[in-house]
Amino acid sequence: MADARSTVRHLSWAVAGGLAVWAAARVAAADRVRCTEYPTVPLLSFTPLVASAAPWATVGLVLAGRRGPAAAAAAAAAALGLVVWPRGRPRPQPDAGGPVLRVLTLNMFVGRADAEVVVARVRQVEADVLFLQELSAEAVGRLKQAGLDDLMPYSRIELRVASGIYARFPLGPAPIQQSQPSALLELPGGEAVELLCVHPPPPTRKHGGPRRWREALAELPPPGALPRVVAGDFNATQDHAVFRDVLRLGYADAAVQAGSALSPTWGPPGRNALLTLDHVLVTRSCAVLKCSVHFILGSDHRAVCAEIRLP
Repeated sequence: MADARSTVRHLSWAVAGGLAVWAAARVAAADRVRCTEYPTVPLLSFTPLVASAAPWATVGLVLAGRRGPAAAAAAAAAALGLVVWPRGRPRPQPDAGGPVLRVLTLNMFVGRADAEVVVARVRQVEADVLFLQELSAEAVGRLKQAGLDDLMPYSRIELRVASGIYARFPLGPAPIQQSQPSALLELPGGEAVELLCVHPPPPTRKHGGPRRWREALAELPPPGALPRVVAGDFNATQDHAVFRDVLRLGYADAAVQAGSALSPTWGPPGRNALLTLDHVLVTRSCAVLKCSVHFILGSDHRAVCAEIRLP
């Protein structure tokens, strides 16, 4: 009996201690510490899942009569809740009076996404711009056969980085020096919008570790005089300090603005989505009207659609 009580005590403190460490790591931006960035950076992607589990763990400890661990778990749950749950509430938007722009972004999963489904989604949401990552030459051909070029006759495709931008309206060169595709969208009313497709390497050892991922995100430029949309698979979440640094440049995450940033966009193929890695960022003078996540057959990512009113 004494051994059983000791086991329960140790397990209780292990659960509470784990939650406390996770909350402290997130609040203190421990992913900035280079000596521990791996595995801290990949693990912090799961913060919303941990925040969802923390209240249940606290209840379990209370029911088990473990008051000390329960108090520690409750404090950790509160800290995690403060950084996670506001993403589910819409935020006030600026008074923008320009035209509405609808954009869609999708990681094609090395070209495996079903081209017919992608084109059907473009039609459904009436997208004006489509950002694609992990785009292959074969996928470009399948998208053309599915009718994408008829809907979006203008494009900037960079197969050397497996990314591309399609648009309903003319695309010109954008004053953005990046390895990923960029373009200047020319709207019928004379307005212009800068577009930038984003796909940094994931922060795993196989892809060079967090250092390469961090450097790629740090290279993103701040907004200029024109409205800008930066969209793609960032391989980063709101719980990564370097992603929050990008937002501080002058961008707003469309999903956060619309209160839908708790919808995950990536998961193992054939499984439920787990992590929110795909984003549409806009300059803060733009108003976000809607943001939604859509299943795409054949891809391990969800498509993110944002409806934006330009300034």
